[in-house]
Amino acid sequence: MSSFWSIWITVLSLGTLVGCYLLLRMCLTNFAGVEEGESMGHSFDGIEELNNPLPGWWSKFFLVTIAWAFGYLLLYPGLGNWEGLLGWKSSNQGILSLAESKAMVTASKEAGLLVQYDREIAAANARYNPIFEAYAARSIEDLATDKAALKVGQRLFLHNCSQCHGSDARGATGFPDLSDKDWLYGGTPEAIKESIMHGRRAAGMMPWKAALGGEQGVKEVAAYVLSLSNRKVDTELAKAGQTKFALCMACHGTDGTGSLAMGIAIGAPNLTDNTWLYGNSPRSVEESIRNGRAGVMPAWKELLGKEKVHVISAYVYSLSQK
Repeated sequence: MSSFWSIWITVLSLGTLVGCYLLLRMCLTNFAGVEEGESMGHSFDGIEELNNPLPGWWSKFFLVTIAWAFGYLLLYPGLGNWEGLLGWKSSNQGILSLAESKAMVTASKEAGLLVQYDREIAAANARYNPIFEAYAARSIEDLATDKAALKVGQRLFLHNCSQCHGSDARGATGFPDLSDKDWLYGGTPEAIKESIMHGRRAAGMMPWKAALGGEQGVKEVAAYVLSLSNRKVDTELAKAGQTKFALCMACHGTDGTGSLAMGIAIGAPNLTDNTWLYGNSPRSVEESIRNGRAGVMPAWKELLGKEKVHVISAYVYSLSQK
């Protein structure tokens, strides 16, 4: 926060409290010089104004709240850039990476700062880590049949994975459906856990427009690829595309069944089914061939820990077993 806004907030906050005190003091002052309960000399329609000051308990309570407000602003952040005498913070700010976050947690502890978020995380870990350690001692296949463990895995999934894969895990354009049996890197418990733990960075499908001789080559290969999944296409285009498909065989296989069919987990999808990561329209397929594709999934090991990843893996594995 700039110095100007810091001063502005400080003056407004303290000025408001001082104003409340002065207003209360003014209301408690007897300017009329009339004893409590006596007439103020004003009457209207038979109603006479008496000198009735504010209740004593109410006035004292108001003073206590004003004093409490001054004390709070002195101890805690709230006055512009003032950090408070207690060194309390809601969380470490300005963090751009997990490494920075861990460094800030360590630095805050060494400096004796009270970071509320760090304290809550530490308390939660102390309470729940034994539960996750017990789950981690069991196999993923076993956890996939445990309703209590799956509820925990579902909550972790919703909090960390649903932003990309959806709350129902059915994915979206560019994000795989985790509820079917179509996998780019394998659907075994071990492969799923490996994907979550260390992330996936696709080898990348390069742009093929230039290598295929321009836009016409892209249309021809797209027609052939669509024909592999029994789509109606221009037979002449598909025939020409079949010859050019030789450039794609290294990753997708000679029959287009993908890298997993060849025992290689490089993320090259099966082109013979009706599961499409980036869309199955001719336009979408042409776009993939023309400009290439390269998906990335972040690693979750450092953020969640291997125990929580183990439980999420069991939940994801269970979805494709239904």
